[in-house]
Amino acid sequence: MKSIYQTNFKNQKVLVRVDFNVPLSFDKKVTDNSRIVAAKKTINKIINDGGTAVLMSHLGRPKGNDPELSLSHIVKSVEDVLGKPVVFSKQTIGEATQQIIKNSKPGQIILLENLRYHKEEEEGDNDFAKKLSKLGDSYVNDAFGTAHRAHASTCVVAKFFTKNKFAGDLLLKEVDSIKKVIEDGQKPVLAILGGAKVSSKITIINNIIDKIDKLIIGGGMAFTFIKAQGGKIGGSICENDKLDLALSILEKAKQNKVEVCLPVDVLCANDFSNDAETQICPINQIPENWEGMDAGPESLEIFKKVIESSNTILWNGPVGVFEMETFSKGTVAVGNFVSKSTSSGAFSLVGGGDSVAAVKQFNFSNKVSYVSTGGGAMLESLEGKTLPGIKALEQ
Repeated sequence: MKSIYQTNFKNQKVLVRVDFNVPLSFDKKVTDNSRIVAAKKTINKIINDGGTAVLMSHLGRPKGNDPELSLSHIVKSVEDVLGKPVVFSKQTIGEATQQIIKNSKPGQIILLENLRYHKEEEEGDNDFAKKLSKLGDSYVNDAFGTAHRAHASTCVVAKFFTKNKFAGDLLLKEVDSIKKVIEDGQKPVLAILGGAKVSSKITIINNIIDKIDKLIIGGGMAFTFIKAQGGKIGGSICENDKLDLALSILEKAKQNKVEVCLPVDVLCANDFSNDAETQICPINQIPENWEGMDAGPESLEIFKKVIESSNTILWNGPVGVFEMETFSKGTVAVGNFVSKSTSSGAFSLVGGGDSVAAVKQFNFSNKVSYVSTGGGAMLESLEGKTLPGIKALEQ
């Protein structure tokens, strides 16, 4: 896989797949520009070389030409982040678009209309990819967040650029950060897995169990493990059809000499509400009609020792219902422990939707080594899958 830093884009039209699938407010303002910021280095490299950056992205899941999901809404945000004017093409492909690109000057930035206005994008259609390929002399994929999709712009288009296809700065960082955990992690390597379900994490656990030294299991998925071991979990969330699976994971960890840390106590509530009555209970003795909502104080002490003695940390999933303030303290505490470990020299990677949301909400983004922009793509990488968007750059 060739990097953008291995070439010079002078006088080239460079077709760049970015991930500008950003959240918009009701009045169509960008509410979180971090994905645009993440693409800045790649775009700057191209225009500073004297190339033209032709940016393509999807936004949401439009059914046809939905004006609510036009990329015209984000032009101002892109200009603000890049500090440069952006030319918007009302079409994704076609003669008008080709004319805009043909008339562009070195150093200019062009943003194409939403790729998903064309159903052929998600279908990975060869003809659509070929039409996209006509818009550039070189192709750069910098959209890690969509690299797990075999779409026209993320995968198929690359085959029309046999020599001139490159990985962008963000894509390289994402691949490198996962490699730092899975392949090159300085021991001890710790994985903190939270969230609601064991079933959504099973392939990750199976793939990393022989590469890590310690595993913290938190959040809702912990109750499936506790019940599997005979604990009473009250009304807590649990996958009853995964009890045997939970025991087999614990057995596999034991065989691989992985230290597993499950919560020993939890903050329980008598209702799934921020204003519910609460009490601290041992995790295996939760009363009927009460449910575990956050890691308890004893558990957090155990987590603290494990996190602060680790040199490589992967964090995927919160350890409580952090969206409710009453039950956010465990996740905030874990964020603090990971931050402290990072400041002492550990490498920390945070990825997966909810943990990324928590890190942003509680302002830990700058206190960890890397926050992944690609939820599904990162999870599939951790599962050991080869992502189609990355494979296309390697072929």
